[in-house]
Amino acid sequence: MNHTVLSVLRAAEGWLGQHDVDAPRRSAELLLGKVLGLDRLQLYMQHDRPMTEQERDAMRALTLRRGKHEPVAHLLGEWAFRGLDLEVSREVLIPRPETEDLVDIALQAMPQGARVVDLGTGSGAIAIAIASARPDVSVVAVDVSAHALAIATSNVNRHGLGPRVALRQGSWWQGCAGEAPFDVLVSNPPYVDPAQPEFLAADVREFEPPLALFSPPGDPAFCYRAIIAGVSEHLVSGGLVVMETGAGADAAALAVLRASESLRDVELRKDLAGADRYLVARRA
Repeated sequence: MNHTVLSVLRAAEGWLGQHDVDAPRRSAELLLGKVLGLDRLQLYMQHDRPMTEQERDAMRALTLRRGKHEPVAHLLGEWAFRGLDLEVSREVLIPRPETEDLVDIALQAMPQGARVVDLGTGSGAIAIAIASARPDVSVVAVDVSAHALAIATSNVNRHGLGPRVALRQGSWWQGCAGEAPFDVLVSNPPYVDPAQPEFLAADVREFEPPLALFSPPGDPAFCYRAIIAGVSEHLVSGGLVVMETGAGADAAALAVLRASESLRDVELRKDLAGADRYLVARRA
């Protein structure tokens, strides 16, 4: 049998569909593109190209892993965020479209020459997207995980942003010791209560880092309190706060911000799907 790009693609799509994988065609296209070093358009332009046994074996191995719901981003080793390709692994959250909108909110209200702090940077996605969009700003990106910072460092260097994105290790503001006050705070902190894992998809629970996902049991607002506690010391008067939240944590997180004497103009904005997602405020 002559195994072509198209026949292998269709077989992988059908098998993934039988195993309840989301968007089986797109998964098959991305995985085969990785194996062959081709983008989606090139795959279809070369649809009748014969595939070698080695190529088919490589595709089969990736397809089997995807059939066990391992995220495509992990299988590719990278993922796009606001058009920027970023290295990812099990040590960091996979950047998501909702977080792209968090970056948009921050960019729209960010003053010229702003100093930005990204707490819990993970892969560095938010910090890198802001620095890429605004050559006039500098960013300090903080994470408690050395493994995450290694990925972030690779991504910062990949996009040539080393001079403007400084990486620091520490728990929240501990990584900012000695820094002058910032104009903007951005963060996508852990907020999922481990007692309520139903708020996460099965592949997220199984393959993404618990450190970046879960709050202490029964306290989804824990990280928001820790972050807001340092605002008066580390943010300039009138400084911008933009943080992401989600189901099960939005009300508690909003209450933390509204109860803080360090903040004013607190609001909870919805994402494009209509879910409460973005906490926006100013330092009083």
